[in-house]
Amino acid sequence: MKIKTDVVIVGTGVAGMFSALKLPKDKKIVIITKEDMRSSDSFLAQGGICVLRDENDYDSYFEDTMKAGHYENRKESVDIMIRSSRDIINDLVGYGVDFKRDGDDFAYTREGAHSKPRILYHEDITGKEISEKLLMQVLKLENVTILEYTTMEDILVKNGKCAGLKAVSAEANRERLEAMEAGKKVKIQEEIQPGGEIPVEIYAEDTILASGGIGGRYQHSTNYPHLTGDALDIAKKHDIRLEHLDYVQIHPTTLYSKKPGRRFLISESVRGEGAVLYNSKKERFVNELLPRDVVTKAIQEEMKKEGTDHVWLSMENIDKDTILHHFPNIYQRCLEEGYDVTKECIPVVPAQHYFMGGIWVDSDSKTSMDQLYAVGETSCNGVHGANRLASNSLLESLVFAKRAAKAIAGENKSAAGAA
Repeated sequence: MKIKTDVVIVGTGVAGMFSALKLPKDKKIVIITKEDMRSSDSFLAQGGICVLRDENDYDSYFEDTMKAGHYENRKESVDIMIRSSRDIINDLVGYGVDFKRDGDDFAYTREGAHSKPRILYHEDITGKEISEKLLMQVLKLENVTILEYTTMEDILVKNGKCAGLKAVSAEANRERLEAMEAGKKVKIQEEIQPGGEIPVEIYAEDTILASGGIGGRYQHSTNYPHLTGDALDIAKKHDIRLEHLDYVQIHPTTLYSKKPGRRFLISESVRGEGAVLYNSKKERFVNELLPRDVVTKAIQEEMKKEGTDHVWLSMENIDKDTILHHFPNIYQRCLEEGYDVTKECIPVVPAQHYFMGGIWVDSDSKTSMDQLYAVGETSCNGVHGANRLASNSLLESLVFAKRAAKAIAGENKSAAGAA
């Protein structure tokens, strides 16, 4: 089965959806996703999204990002992300995203390795709030079709340029695919069930890879298990430039469990609000606000020294009202696992969380192959260096997704800092 479109996007996380929203409305867009449209790590992000509070914060924000990344960050990309941040937040508010307010202004929180509060949030489900609001906007677009349970298997290449992709789609999509093949309009949202496979070739002028991270390759990860870095294997096959494949971030605090499957994240912002780490003797052993890789190493060393398979996180320094209103999802999930965080410590352990490497892209999210773009965790634009600063991921994804859309639209490359 063969389909023709203007742009094909792989992934329904914030990077893929924001790309679709920022592309010209006269372009026909097909978005494919491996599972259902909400099974994206973007929906799982808890902590928040960074923003440049004012010009006086620029040097501090830049230094915090560089320091966390061990100064291996691409400075141009960091500058673009920071200077674009306020426009991105304005975009999100325009799409209905509800950030916590402090009177007329936003409420700001702080996380590990940040020198001051500059993070916007919605309770402890910021990613879900942003992702859901973006998805609702995408579903309104008549020029966009989303195909769930559709897996990219390869890209199509013609004269050295990307010409679309090959995929397999669920049998339940057959009628929609046939309508699309015939050039007919189809409904954008239909609940379907996975099962069966239909080979499909989607021909497009431009292709955007926004297929997420690599957590599915790990035994312990906060990621969805179906996110296995498919785009990386395809890029390698076609000699598309990759970068820093060894830059994998381990999150220091996930809820310890002997159950198989995805690990539940205990957000960095919990420590930003005052939570502390204890060993089995209830002794603190690390500054909880150090960069994630430093805290992770300290936890691993403490576990090894004590012969334990977890350490303890205490929220005793956070008042109950803050826990219930800022971290309601974390409170409820821990309660389901048998822990009341308002009264007792919870066991936590490091787990794979984020991939800083990926498909190399320039500042407009272009890969080394013409007509092929990569955004979000799939890409490596150098913002994060060797270790991502907390709450930079949502922002980075949105900034460079918007730049990819502008590049595809044929707008001139804007100066560093334009949104």
